[in-house]
Amino acid sequence: MTSLIDPADLAHCREVIRTGSLSFHSASKLLPGAVRDPALALYAFCRLADDEVDEGGDKTAAVLSLGDRLERVYAGHPRNAPEDRAFAAIVEQFDMPRALPEALLEGLAWDAQERQYQTLSGVCDYSARVAAAVGAMMCVLMGVRDKHALARACDLGVAMQLTNIARDVGEDARMGRIYLPLDWLEDAGLTQDDLLESPEATPEIRQMVAKMLSAARRLYVRSESGVASLPLRARTGIYAARFIYAGIGQSLRQNAFDSVTMRARTSKVQKLGWMGKSVGLSAASVFMPQSATVFAPPLEEVAFLVHAASESSRGGVQRGEGRTGSVLQTLADLKAREMFARRNGSSAAS
Repeated sequence: MTSLIDPADLAHCREVIRTGSLSFHSASKLLPGAVRDPALALYAFCRLADDEVDEGGDKTAAVLSLGDRLERVYAGHPRNAPEDRAFAAIVEQFDMPRALPEALLEGLAWDAQERQYQTLSGVCDYSARVAAAVGAMMCVLMGVRDKHALARACDLGVAMQLTNIARDVGEDARMGRIYLPLDWLEDAGLTQDDLLESPEATPEIRQMVAKMLSAARRLYVRSESGVASLPLRARTGIYAARFIYAGIGQSLRQNAFDSVTMRARTSKVQKLGWMGKSVGLSAASVFMPQSATVFAPPLEEVAFLVHAASESSRGGVQRGEGRTGSVLQTLADLKAREMFARRNGSSAAS
């Protein structure tokens, strides 16, 4: 299949990923070109969106701007920027369900709202949007619309995000953010201020990091059963992504689950080892019997993504219906809050 992405736009996206997401850049080298190039464009668009919300001075404005960008992409008139043009090309070429990037938008809107999550299920709700949605979009790029394969791809996405949360407890706290389940803090006798005002690698926090990694590990293991449902040439890259991200968890374990004073890292040698392991598993997968695990029901938190991307729902959900309606409501709430803040600012100034 000939790519519709302009070569100059693709080169820009490749550079964005090379400098901004080393783990995915390493894993992407093992994907076939027909999947790697649109995957790089997809990740560049998602990375840009995440950075604008995460690092920008006005998160609300960044989310609303992203909503406008998605509107323009699906209207066939993308913003004149390499990431937007490249993403518009893959939307057209692969019939990308709009509910998937809009789920990502909703997750970023939750970040702008500075939402916190009472339970692990709430954290998984968030992870479904900012990570599993990307996994579902990757399946679409591979031409995979089987609901079981999609469910396992979403497992992998949630596992990766839980790993990120475990790795960044200290960094997030220093930026005034908490992604750990609040009921875990309560059970440990800690308040939010205890974590935000003076983050320390206490035994209680280390235990929470370990619990988060344990939840991620179960999903990593379950996700493997879905790799055999992917095109043969794509399996090595997905195995590599699974092992490289899980390797962050191994590094945290070696650091005694301290993600407050230390930063978990993986080396180039480790990445090469995991990539070699992935090549072997991919070759062996041809002869492996299908695991019954692949038929496990999706996590409740990702079921809407599986439905949106599956073959049976193509062309079914239109803008403003179902989950998309909740995205629009979230954006409306953000817009109202922004207008309220501006009015109050103007009143105070006068």
